[in-house]
Amino acid sequence: MAALEEEFTLSAVPLCAGPDGLIGVEQSDKTDQFLVTDSGRTVILYKVSDQKPLGSWSVKQGQIITCPAVCNFQTGEYIIVHDNKVLRLWTNEDVNLDKVFKATLSAEVYRIHSIQGTEPLVLFRKGAVRGLEALLAEPQQKIETVISDEEVIKWTKFFMVFRHPVLIFITEKHGNYFAYVQMFNSHVLSKYTLLLGQEGKSVVQSFTASVDRKFISLMSLSSDGCVYETLIPIHSSDTEKHQNQTVVRSLLLKTVVSGNARNSAALTVLDQDHVAVLGPPLPASKECLSIWNTKFQTLQVSKELPQGTTGQLWYYGEHLFMLHGKFLTVIPYKCEVSSLAGALGKLKHSQDPGTHTMPHFVNWETSPGCGLESQGSELSKRILRRRKIEANVQPEVPASKQLLLTIKNDSEKHIEIELRKFLASKQTPDFHTVIGDVVIGLLGRCQTEPSFYPRNSLMQLIQMQVLSHSLCPRLMEVALEKSDVHMLQLCLQQFPDIPEAVTCACLKMFLNIGDDILQETDVNMESVSDYTDAIQDEKMEEETEILQNGFNPEEDNCDKELNGKPQDTIEETSSCPVIPKRAALLNAILHSAYSETFLLPHLKDIPAQHITLFLQYLYFLYLKCSENATMTLPGIHPPTLNQIMDWICLLLDANFTVVVMIPEAKRLLLSLYKFVKSQICICSELNKIEVSFRELQKLNQEKNNRELYSIEVLELL
Repeated sequence: MAALEEEFTLSAVPLCAGPDGLIGVEQSDKTDQFLVTDSGRTVILYKVSDQKPLGSWSVKQGQIITCPAVCNFQTGEYIIVHDNKVLRLWTNEDVNLDKVFKATLSAEVYRIHSIQGTEPLVLFRKGAVRGLEALLAEPQQKIETVISDEEVIKWTKFFMVFRHPVLIFITEKHGNYFAYVQMFNSHVLSKYTLLLGQEGKSVVQSFTASVDRKFISLMSLSSDGCVYETLIPIHSSDTEKHQNQTVVRSLLLKTVVSGNARNSAALTVLDQDHVAVLGPPLPASKECLSIWNTKFQTLQVSKELPQGTTGQLWYYGEHLFMLHGKFLTVIPYKCEVSSLAGALGKLKHSQDPGTHTMPHFVNWETSPGCGLESQGSELSKRILRRRKIEANVQPEVPASKQLLLTIKNDSEKHIEIELRKFLASKQTPDFHTVIGDVVIGLLGRCQTEPSFYPRNSLMQLIQMQVLSHSLCPRLMEVALEKSDVHMLQLCLQQFPDIPEAVTCACLKMFLNIGDDILQETDVNMESVSDYTDAIQDEKMEEETEILQNGFNPEEDNCDKELNGKPQDTIEETSSCPVIPKRAALLNAILHSAYSETFLLPHLKDIPAQHITLFLQYLYFLYLKCSENATMTLPGIHPPTLNQIMDWICLLLDANFTVVVMIPEAKRLLLSLYKFVKSQICICSELNKIEVSFRELQKLNQEKNNRELYSIEVLELL
């Protein structure tokens, strides 16, 4: 049985409904909230449980809304089209629609569809379909014509079939009706001609549809008052694709409304066995809302609407929406599982307490083993319903395969959401391999679709710390093509097997990219502390005379020219030659693993001015290491002294003959020369100290042997 509960209005304020009624009622991203678009300039967000509006937005005077507002379930934004071509996006925080995002399209929009699990789709009046993200990326793109001249779209519906979006729209031309089915997983558009049969002279007043695994059940309410059904296959055979096929409709329900209802009749499917019909049942009667059982072709329940309607009916969840008079009315309903007893009505008999009644009608869908008592009957219904559900459930597809299917077709934002859900789920033993497959899937689509670059998803996967270059060799290649220095930095920090050629390619990019671009780029700054800041003049005056690991750049007679300009030397050694973000990128290079044999040939391909800049930065790092006794740099995971020294030697070995000819590098090379000379002096002094320590060790051993305590003073120098 079906039941209609007591109606209620969402607002005491009459809505601005034109002769054709409201433009639309659409669900928001919250199950209890709905967007209502009137025929004027306003969109209202209602909360059904509170029976009151939560917000209202209007286009300015002179503009008119031409497409019902919908919600983008992936972002929570609202979308609307006014004046046929102007698309706007806004959120609950926005107040004025005139100040929100605006995109002017090149063709007129018929409808925007948005459902859970996929990005919104835009259907144009000439039959073309575009995803919202692709359309916003290029609003003025050329829109093709799909339907013929004088062909007009009358109705459209959007489904999800096996996680793939399917769009159907009905067109009319000179009294003939056509159905177009767009499959987005295979990008196939199929066209069908609807044969009306002997009722060809009747006019179709309303369409509705439901979908199962193989067919779209298209139902139509005609002007003769009857409901007809047309089965349209979801998957056409290869020989039938793109051809105009013919489908015939059959009678489903006879005379559910009066044939004189004209345009005040509407039809919507509630479930596989029930439809709701809006319209007068008899020529002289008032309009009614009725629920029919299509399985047994019986009227289940009916409710009179004395104030009249606009012939529009929407349903979401267990609520029916309509314009009753001038007010938006909601009527909750319930539909039970169909049975012959429920369709015809159960007989009621008086009975004594404690006795059981033998029903006159038996539900033939119950198993013979169940008793005919009321409790047994209800139990059998629940068992049968559960068996039906279990029979209809498809074998569960592994989450990893579902994610890979999502990667092939869905938008970047939806992929990012699904990936976040997958990573939050329980990890399997093959988690590393699955992550590699996901990255390969993303990179494969990047290769086939140049505009597709799921940066956030890739960054999320890299930060899982389970990837390597051998597992996804194209990842850094794509990052180099996109000049994504942040992603390259993360790869250098986490991948242990990066080829030397790729490392040098990253180094070239880090040295070549402009400072203005780097300032706007997100870079991990953990390895860079305040050592890149210029040292204050006061500190420099105090520390000028302090030896830096036995090396003072001003106290060396080998470069009189350099001694003649001590202030320049101070500036050179106290300020970092690169900005902090470039320093962080170069530190990632210093941390990367390499083989000197394979790295040197690639270092020779780097331009001399970039080699000079890198050497200046390395020399600066060495001076900073020399300022403290521990010979380390501040920060998290900074370059070590050994790494700095190794890279200075590598760069000089590979490019000395080129760098020595550059005038700008003369001062740097002289500083490096003094640096090496000072290190030799330090090593010599350390060798002398080593002898003294050996003598001290002998004395200590003798003292331990005598088991006596003594104080001795040793003059080392």
